[in-house]
Amino acid sequence: MLKKFKSKKCKILASSFLPVSRITKQQPIDGNNPQSSGKSSVLESVVGRDFLPRGSGIVTRRPLVLQLHKTDGGAEYAEFLHAPKKKFPEFAAVRQEIADETDRITGKTKQISNVPIHLSIFSPNVVDLTLIDLPGLTKVAVEGQHESIVEDIEMMVRSYVEKPNCIILAISPANQDIATSDAIKLAKEVDPTGERTFGVLTKLDLMDKGTNALDVLEGRAYKLQHPWVGIVNRSQADINKNVDMMAARRKEQEYFESSPEYGHLAHKMGAEYLAKLLSKHLETVIRQRIPSIIALINKTIDELNAELDRIGRPVGVDGGAQLYTILEMCRAFDRVFKEHLEGGRPGGDRIYGVFDHQLPAALKKLPFDRHLSTSNVKKVISEADGYQPHLIAPEQGYRRLIDGSLGFFKGPAEASVDAVHAILKELVRKSLAETQELKRFPSLQSDIAAAANEALDRFRDESRKTVSRLVEMESSYLTVEFFRKLQTEPEKLPANQTQAQAQAQAASNVDRYSDNHLRKIGSNVSAYINMVCDTLKNTIPKAVVYCQVREARRSLLNQFYSQIGRREKEQLGKMLDEDPSLMGKREAIAKRLELYKSARDEIDAVAWK
Repeated sequence: MLKKFKSKKCKILASSFLPVSRITKQQPIDGNNPQSSGKSSVLESVVGRDFLPRGSGIVTRRPLVLQLHKTDGGAEYAEFLHAPKKKFPEFAAVRQEIADETDRITGKTKQISNVPIHLSIFSPNVVDLTLIDLPGLTKVAVEGQHESIVEDIEMMVRSYVEKPNCIILAISPANQDIATSDAIKLAKEVDPTGERTFGVLTKLDLMDKGTNALDVLEGRAYKLQHPWVGIVNRSQADINKNVDMMAARRKEQEYFESSPEYGHLAHKMGAEYLAKLLSKHLETVIRQRIPSIIALINKTIDELNAELDRIGRPVGVDGGAQLYTILEMCRAFDRVFKEHLEGGRPGGDRIYGVFDHQLPAALKKLPFDRHLSTSNVKKVISEADGYQPHLIAPEQGYRRLIDGSLGFFKGPAEASVDAVHAILKELVRKSLAETQELKRFPSLQSDIAAAANEALDRFRDESRKTVSRLVEMESSYLTVEFFRKLQTEPEKLPANQTQAQAQAQAASNVDRYSDNHLRKIGSNVSAYINMVCDTLKNTIPKAVVYCQVREARRSLLNQFYSQIGRREKEQLGKMLDEDPSLMGKREAIAKRLELYKSARDEIDAVAWK
């Protein structure tokens, strides 16, 4: 069953899922010292190689993340993360590299660092497992160490063993009272249920004669949820003689099988059994968590697919696929632009503001008071009559006054056209920026912007012509009924003047323009201009919307569509020239997506076995 986890992807998953830490007291590492816990020897026995630095005091001064990779055969070798291209076939060189890398951060002192060293060992004699070797717990600071080192080491150890996915390997020497074991004490604090604590008892062969550790190994002295495992490490003499670790494993097994105290537990003792026990436990826990792992992987796959959809899938190389992609990008932009016009996004309301505020305000500012002043009315009427005075009414004067007044409307009308044009151009710019699909194609984005602005310029020109025609139509044909009604309306007399007096004054002024008469003409023209102004307030917005807004909504990119339909494949390819950083991002996401899918398939295969 374990071989199902041997693929690289699954090993990485398992390694990061359940790291194994060991905690023990700091003691001189000496095979003949009864106070030594034999922590280095335990780790080396699991690996089957002598590779850890040795010495007195704190030798492990940085966390060592040890990844074991079981191979199908071949030579054993090691690799360090800080030297990825270098293989270490000699494990003596591994020991030296660990020491050198430790000194590189901490210096040749007794200080510690929480920066880990990452070591991978590839061997057919190991099981797939990750262990984290931590500095041993200490009671006091010795010479050359900060007073805070006791707390520093405990905080470092706690930072690892408090993680719920960490297996705790608590190592204690058999020739020491288990009640005083700092390793067991800390393990109980962070793992009160004991679900992830494995007790390891070393130095069984160094106990006083007549004593044994059966009470501990059989769970009577201190019961753990998982069984205790006894270990017999190499003696200092064996270490000095460089006894092969495989031979040490065989010697350890012989010890348990021949021991009258531990013979019945021989099949559950030894470093080799410990490694298999940990690996089996890792496999069991992973199986229990496979549903949640698969759910997390599926969620990540969905997120990666959504990200790919957001930045866009790769574009096909044939012309048809490229043209289809361009049209899709154009349609995406067009949707955003219409949302701005029709209210789904902000901006379209500013066009209404032009008609509701800007245009009326501009019309109010037109200089009709100056144009229809008494002096100007007299001047225009006199010039209109020429050398002969008018007979009944100054019709030519009226027409000239009206025509001059109507000419003022062209300014506000064209200003409305330009204001709407500026708003539409701004909406095009915003729509291009908000169309996520276009961000990957800066060249296409520029082409669409140029085509849209060119179309808006055409719409503006047509709108200008239309509003000018509206004003010119008002000048070309006057509403005569308005003036005929004026003739039938009785003229209001001043309060202190009788009808006879008014008739006498009119008779005396028959050939002259009186001020009252001129004011009457100006008032009549002003009333007509106000009527036309009310009409243009309605017709100018209609013309602008029809010629500009409606056309922008309907046919903003029509000419662009007809142009790209005639372009060759190479030209289409240039339009779809992507941002290199975006292409790199897509490739990275695609690789991650493939990795997650492969991991999901392999985990599914394991789950059904």
